[in-house]
Amino acid sequence: MEACSIVNKSTLHLVGIPYCGPYSSFPDEAIRLQSDFLARRHELNHVIQPSVMYCPYFGNEAFATYWACFEKEYSDEQLPQGMVAITIPPHRYAVVSSTSQRIGEGYELLNNWILENGYHKLENAVSLEIFYLEGQHWEEEAVDLLIPIAE
Repeated sequence: MEACSIVNKSTLHLVGIPYCGPYSSFPDEAIRLQSDFLARRHELNHVIQPSVMYCPYFGNEAFATYWACFEKEYSDEQLPQGMVAITIPPHRYAVVSSTSQRIGEGYELLNNWILENGYHKLENAVSLEIFYLEGQHWEEEAVDLLIPIAE
């Protein structure tokens, strides 16, 4: 796991499929959603980086909303059935690089780093998981964990 840092991300135009449900089923549903989305990747044209899957998420004490997406240039083209487009505005993020098998450790390290360095989470903004897909089996892929922080 790498050291935590700060990055600025510009506007992201994403297309994918969402999940919304209770936290009790969230980890399993997120994995299922990613698998379902990757099985449909061939339905999307003009993806900016087909080996980079963006997973924005937002949650509260009762439920989570999670997406599996690819970045696309903004367009008015028809989307495949069941897919939707969202735009994430630019933000400043605290980030750590991890692996898909060590996400929990990555979040613990990142959250502690945010607190220790006096940063404050931007509560109404979505966080991101960015998976770097390197082949057929993505269960142990590199992933960047990004939490939006206030300026």
